[in-house]
Amino acid sequence: MGSVTGPVVLRPARAVDGAAVADVWLRSFDAALPTVRRAHPDDEVRRWIRDELVVRADTWVAETEGGVVGVLALSPGWIDQLYLDPDARGQGIGDRFVTLAQEREPSGLQLWTFQVNGPAQRFYERHGFVAVERTDGAGNEEREPDVRHRWP
Repeated sequence: MGSVTGPVVLRPARAVDGAAVADVWLRSFDAALPTVRRAHPDDEVRRWIRDELVVRADTWVAETEGGVVGVLALSPGWIDQLYLDPDARGQGIGDRFVTLAQEREPSGLQLWTFQVNGPAQRFYERHGFVAVERTDGAGNEEREPDVRHRWP
């Protein structure tokens, strides 16, 4: 992908974004969570993103002149997915996604992160999220200990 060039636009995802979003999701997961076993192989992740995630009502992408560099998926009261291309981290795109989520769900949000993902936990805590529950991972497909955050 390379570094992000040009302005970043946040826009609703479209069905044609499926392949690009899947690439971002897979690269981001592997870079941020190298010790976490993915519950599904790449082809199943790609199919889920194409057939379910990008066609949902409240899925957004971050796009630059180089293509899609991030994805945010919301459901009522939840951030379900927030993944950035590794080269797009540290450039304010995640901050913009969280602001968008908070604007769309002003009554509050929750999300899960894996306990091994300290950078994600610190990121969300900088945005006012508070850890409210820790589990042993028995409730997620990866069987990885996780933490639930809530805002406000």
